[in-house]
Amino acid sequence: MTQPLAYAFIGLGHLGANLAACLVRGGFEVVVYDRNPETVEHLVAQGAAAAKSPADAAARAGNAITCLPSPRVSEAVLVGPDGLLSGLPKGGTWIEMSTNGRDEILRLADLATEAGVYTLECPVTGGVHLAAEGKITALVGGDAALYERHRAAIEAMCARAFLMGPIGSAAVIKVITNMLAFIHLVAAGEALMLARKGGLDLAQAYHAIVASSGNSFVHETESQLVLNGSYDIGFTMDLALKDLGFALAMAQEGGVPLDLAARVNTIFQQGKVAYGGDAWSTMIVKLLEDATATDLRAPGFPAKL
Repeated sequence: MTQPLAYAFIGLGHLGANLAACLVRGGFEVVVYDRNPETVEHLVAQGAAAAKSPADAAARAGNAITCLPSPRVSEAVLVGPDGLLSGLPKGGTWIEMSTNGRDEILRLADLATEAGVYTLECPVTGGVHLAAEGKITALVGGDAALYERHRAAIEAMCARAFLMGPIGSAAVIKVITNMLAFIHLVAAGEALMLARKGGLDLAQAYHAIVASSGNSFVHETESQLVLNGSYDIGFTMDLALKDLGFALAMAQEGGVPLDLAARVNTIFQQGKVAYGGDAWSTMIVKLLEDATATDLRAPGFPAKL
């Protein structure tokens, strides 16, 4: 029987910690590193090994996975002092699960290639709650044979995977899906406020929308957190603005007028001013609640998904 590949996992935030845990449960040897020692300890308790640096983790595993908040951080982890490329052997693979723009992942993949390291981009979509259950979706960009080599690990973390094409392809579709999610979130908030002002029972309105032609994945999930009042989606205003920025940059490059995305980007900028960049992205609906002095609460909805 072929020995499973080992992986370094760098970036144990809300999303990365769940992905790494799925990899551990899948029987893979996982060496973890994060600046937050508590998240490292949590993964070690589940069976992972701790490393002193990204380079140390990469050298011990031979392959590396990153799940980080921005291209700037990804680059620092890749090529900075004690970065992944200092530890990965020639012929090793870097799997980037962070959300990047196409230009960023192409540039970073070139740096890896210069060091003799292969790259797969593998951003995920569906939310932190699905990552915790191993039910999130992977969007893969890269060589098909390389994808097959690491497919077992990707499938340990993700219920579905779509090979979108060469490096850069997954970045394009991930930016598109996130753009749609933020548009849907703002629209869901407006719909719920109309229901509230129309005198409807909000719980019943929620379920009616789920069963209607106006439903969306975002309404099914994030509207529940709005109705509960926790807003706790595990994804911040700053991350939303980063992803909307990628979409708008792509649109400018391609000459595509994105009226809805541009308006939603402005709304999220207002949300950041009002609540801070670390506020949950779902709190964008609170702008409407505050503007109308009307809350959107209903019993029976969870504080977390």
